Amino acid sequence: MLNPATLALLLVSILVSMMLLVATAFAFRILHHWDIQSGSELQLRLERGTYLVSTLLIWAFLFEFLSLLLFIYNAEALSGQFVGAMCATGVLNLNPWGWPTLFLKITMFFVAVIWLVLNYLDNQGYDYPLIRFKYALLLLALPLVIGETIVQWLHFTEMEPNLITSCCGTLFSADAQGVSAEVSGIAPAQSIVTLAISAILVIAAGVWVALRGWGGWLLSIAAIVAFVVAILAIISSISLYIYEHPHHHCPFCILKQGHGYVGYFLYIPLFLATSLALSAGFVSPWRKILSLSHAVADLLPVLSWLSQFFFIQFYLTAAWSVWFSRLTMMEVWW
Repeated sequence: MLNPATLALLLVSILVSMMLLVATAFAFRILHHWDIQSGSELQLRLERGTYLVSTLLIWAFLFEFLSLLLFIYNAEALSGQFVGAMCATGVLNLNPWGWPTLFLKITMFFVAVIWLVLNYLDNQGYDYPLIRFKYALLLLALPLVIGETIVQWLHFTEMEPNLITSCCGTLFSADAQGVSAEVSGIAPAQSIVTLAISAILVIAAGVWVALRGWGGWLLSIAAIVAFVVAILAIISSISLYIYEHPHHHCPFCILKQGHGYVGYFLYIPLFLATSLALSAGFVSPWRKILSLSHAVADLLPVLSWLSQFFFIQFYLTAAWSVWFSRLTMMEVWW
C-alpha cells in the first residue's frame, strides 16, 4: 500500500543504498591503496575523495535517522486502514517483513551513530589513523542497508488491504505465546526494581568514565543492559501506568496523541543515550594512538555526559509516567 509517506521511505532507502554503494566502491580503494606516507597522485586523490565520501555518508546516515522515525510514525498512521489493526503492531503483523524492517532500521541507527562518531574522531588526527577501520565498518553496514531496503519494499508492496491482522491485544498479552507474551508476563514490581538498579549502574558507569577519561567499554556494556531492561520495563510495567490499564502492554500505543505522545519522550532519549554510550566503547581504545590521544581524552567525557543526560531524561519521563498515573495497584503489585 503506497502513500506519500511510504513512497518517501522507499525513495530514502533506495537513495541511501545507492550512496553506500558509491561509498563502498571508494572504501575498497582506501583499504587497498591508502598510504598516508605516500605522496603519489593516487594517494592525493584518495585524500581529496575521502572528504566528499564522508560528507555523502553523513547525509546518508542522517536520512537513516529520519527514516526510522518516519517508519514508526507511518506504521501508526496506517493502522486505521486495516481491519484488526489499532496501532503500529497490527501494521507490522500484516506480513513477515514488518518486524524485520523495524529491527534493521534500529540496528542501522546504532551503526550510523557509531560510524559518525568514529569519523569525527578520525578527522581529529593529522594522519587519519582510523580510516581503514571506519571504511571496513562501512562494508559491514552495506548489507544491512541493502537488506533493509529489500524487506521494507516487500513489507509495503505485500500489504493486503482485506487481510484481518492481529494487533497488540493478542501479541502483548500474558496469555499469548512467544517472546512478547513472556515479556508482558514479567511482574511489574520486578521490572521496575530491575529498571532502577540498571539506572544506577549505567549512570555510575557514565560518571566514572567521564571523570576518569577511559573505560568506555564499561559504559557500553552497562548501556546495553540498561537498554534491554528499559524496553522490557516499558512493555511489562511503564505502559500499564501510561494507559492506566493493568493489562495493556503495547509499546506502540504510547506514541499516540491520546497518550500525549509520551512514547517519543521515552524512546528518543533512550536510543540516543544507548547509541552515544556504545560509541564511547568504540572511541576509548584509540587513546593509545599518539595523534588521537588528546581527541579521545576530550571526546570520551562528552559522549559519557551526553549519554547520561539522555538516560536521565528517559528515567525521569518513566518515573513521571508512573508517579502521576491514576492507575493504583497497591496490595496487588506492591
